[in-house]
Amino acid sequence: MNKQERITFVINTLKEKYPSIPIPLDHKDPYTLLIAVLLSAQCTDVRVNKITPLLFAKADNPYDMIKMSVEEIKAIIRPCGLSPMKSKGIHGLSHILIDKHDGKVPQSFEALEELPAVGHKTASVVMSQAFGVPAFPVDTHIHRLMYRWNLTNGKNVTQTEKDAKRIFPEEIWNDLHLQIIWYGREYSPARGWNLDLDVITKTIGRKSILEEYYKKNPEKISGF
Repeated sequence: MNKQERITFVINTLKEKYPSIPIPLDHKDPYTLLIAVLLSAQCTDVRVNKITPLLFAKADNPYDMIKMSVEEIKAIIRPCGLSPMKSKGIHGLSHILIDKHDGKVPQSFEALEELPAVGHKTASVVMSQAFGVPAFPVDTHIHRLMYRWNLTNGKNVTQTEKDAKRIFPEEIWNDLHLQIIWYGREYSPARGWNLDLDVITKTIGRKSILEEYYKKNPEKISGF
């Protein structure tokens, strides 16, 4: 396959496996999504989805959130990790939303990235999932798979995002980044990886990745 054929194969396979795409983080509006994404840094979505109902029962909007102290927020979100930084960020950004944005989550990358504890990836998730603006947030799954599929040589998520935006049509970015995340979790994880289940990598994977896999799993080498 040439590169365009490999890209088409990825798109079609993901569309076939995930015709409807669930949003990984539970939320009801842009604000609760923003908080959930912020909490997901270095924490699993499953854990975040267990913690956010406890937090949102007390405060699911910036006006109620600033009535809580940073310590109260920290006590609730502690299981998500990085709670000192995240609690200050949640409290601080809630103040800014009230003071600068009439209590609403702004609909621009620049304004979102100015908020405390909100980086480019968090802003991209909010812009794509809350507002439908084309974005391609790159998490560890996407970074890993884009390299395994020989679609990027990126040594960091910034380069991987640039390559993804260059090779995939903009109109499918918002669906595709979620499809890749689900595929990575289900078929192409970092640990416990079974290449026989991972049809995309098995078909178009980077040669060095495949060779390394079969070196570690010689019993699966037939047909390689």
